[in-house]
Amino acid sequence: MKKFENIDNVVNKLNNIKKVFFIGCGASMSDLYPAYYLIKEKGKVVTSKLFTANEFIYNKPNDIGEDTLTIIASLGGNTKESVNAVKIAKESEATVISITGTPGSNLTKDADYVFVHGFQESYAAKTFKMQIALYVSASVLNKFDDFEDLADLKIGLTKIDSLIEKSVELNISKAKNFAKEMKDSSIIYVLSSGASLGVAYSTASFLFMEMQWLPAVTIHSGEYFHGPFELTEKKVPYLLFMNEGSTRHLDARALEFMQRFGAEVFVIDAKDYGLGNIVSNKVIDFFNPIILTGVMRPFEENLAIQRNHPLTSRRYMWKLENY
Repeated sequence: MKKFENIDNVVNKLNNIKKVFFIGCGASMSDLYPAYYLIKEKGKVVTSKLFTANEFIYNKPNDIGEDTLTIIASLGGNTKESVNAVKIAKESEATVISITGTPGSNLTKDADYVFVHGFQESYAAKTFKMQIALYVSASVLNKFDDFEDLADLKIGLTKIDSLIEKSVELNISKAKNFAKEMKDSSIIYVLSSGASLGVAYSTASFLFMEMQWLPAVTIHSGEYFHGPFELTEKKVPYLLFMNEGSTRHLDARALEFMQRFGAEVFVIDAKDYGLGNIVSNKVIDFFNPIILTGVMRPFEENLAIQRNHPLTSRRYMWKLENY
């Protein structure tokens, strides 16, 4: 794949990688979740960990070293915690890959390798950080572990962009309906499972709380029945990201319960977009978050219109120097 040729070249240069650490802040950390999840689920020799950057800095793992690959992401490339994490990783003799949308940003200066994505180019491009990290993980597993599904993952990555763009076009009325239904909500509970848990977290914390000042809670679909379901009642708003693949049962069980008690549940289902038609069942779990992230953006844009609250509005971010 031309899109990922440089990744193949970089991974071919790596030696003796046994651990992959994924580091970021906010949405960038969430974008790394599928790649982390792939190694967590498929790795036999190679292991993975996920860190928010400041915790990595102040509570550096003892097992970091020459056998560690650190993948550090930041959209603009100047998030101070992530930039400092690059320095800490290098000082610890780890290999550093930086993923950013800005060539030459501070995140790239001390990194061993840099991948630049085009976040603003399209709805599909909103997932490029996620795709790059996922392909790096798969390639590392293919080289240093017993991973047999790289070819299937490559095929999916060649097709997912066009599927996202087509799905967005088909979702215009659904996105507008979501915005009208949810615009006056005082809180939204966001659920998912598997590799898509990061999508639920990112949607709640950043698309809703940061960009709309709308209180939101992230709930793992499997954990919903171990406490949170006590708040389920009529007209309570829920957003459920349903996966196609191994954890779908968890999402479906939560949906059935919410519908049973009359909650106002809105479902964005990866299966509705034909994900299984382009991706092998062997790797479909790791593509759910890509399609769900891609199609979610117009829902947020329409919500911003309905609430008369631009996505760029902030109280504190970009306005305070010290916090």
